[in-house]
Amino acid sequence: MIFPDAMLGMLGGGQLGRMFTLAAHSMGYRVTVLDPDPASPAGTIADAHLRAAYQDREALERLADTCAAVTTEFENVPAESLRWLAAYCTVRPTADSVAVAQDRIREKRFLVENGFAVAPFAAITTADECDRAEAALFPGILKRARFGYDGKGQARVATREEARTAFVAMGSEPCVLEKRVMLACEVSVVAARGADGATRSFPVAENSHRNGILDVSIVPARVGRALAQGAQDQAQAVATRLGYCGVLAVEFFVTTGGELLVNEIAPRPHNSGHFTIDACVTSQFEQQVRTLCGLPLGESHLLAPAVMVNLLGDVWHGGEPAWDAVFSCPEAKLHLYGKHEARPGRKMGHYTVLGADVDAALSKALAVRARLSPDFQLQSP
Repeated sequence: MIFPDAMLGMLGGGQLGRMFTLAAHSMGYRVTVLDPDPASPAGTIADAHLRAAYQDREALERLADTCAAVTTEFENVPAESLRWLAAYCTVRPTADSVAVAQDRIREKRFLVENGFAVAPFAAITTADECDRAEAALFPGILKRARFGYDGKGQARVATREEARTAFVAMGSEPCVLEKRVMLACEVSVVAARGADGATRSFPVAENSHRNGILDVSIVPARVGRALAQGAQDQAQAVATRLGYCGVLAVEFFVTTGGELLVNEIAPRPHNSGHFTIDACVTSQFEQQVRTLCGLPLGESHLLAPAVMVNLLGDVWHGGEPAWDAVFSCPEAKLHLYGKHEARPGRKMGHYTVLGADVDAALSKALAVRARLSPDFQLQSP
């Protein structure tokens, strides 16, 4: 085990790295962040900030020399950097397990080969493959295989011709063509797996998106007990099959027919897991510290129903938001990420509202949003 006062390394300096750093500091650890952005949210509060590219050998050598263990906050960190570091210090999760989630084609094949249900799909690597795609895959969604997030690198397509046009518009890079399924809702589960193979999952979150970006998470999800248990079991099974050590999220589609389909894997803490900071015994970020340091997993049960609402840069369109709208709600907890420039669609923070039940928490969360930004139209879950 790695105990407090050790230096931990974080590849990536965004809000997930910032919340990891806050959790690590509260537990007595120090943190070095590697991120090229001089104003990165995590770098500004870390004990050391290496302002360099993720492949920079000198920066990687410093991480290896000074850190007892290294982790990452996003899946697109170069896998070769993780492999290089692993020769000199503890790296969790491993490059191999992260690499599966870096490529949608590889991820889909991993899921199918391991018995997890997914929406019908086809790998598309050439424009001609669009022309040969099965008719049953339409209407569908064409998704770039790599470097897509928050709805970016995706296009809805109704025909083979539209698929070809979208494929070319995406630079003719490898893609996944996925059949659109009839959705009842979307849910996600954040799970942790320790170095000893022990697994634990957080309660299921019900998620609503706007323009491909998570808008609202409701916990516990308003789904049946059997489906919720199935989602938690599958998330832990994904971590086990990957040989994963760390915190990951598994996103699911719940179809109108009651099917539970795995959408994608995120090998890191997840936006839909932010409720754990205020509403669970252990947050997803403390759990990330625990798995990185080889500590026993923390208890993950829910202390109170909760609703998490993302704060995007759109909320700043008329100037600084009226924060009294949040603070006047005694059940609300505000988290801002320390980003200096608010842009439409940029995640600037979130707030979480606790309640005696889900309906009470949701009602208060939506009331806060209405007061915080009257002109911003919330898409109700």
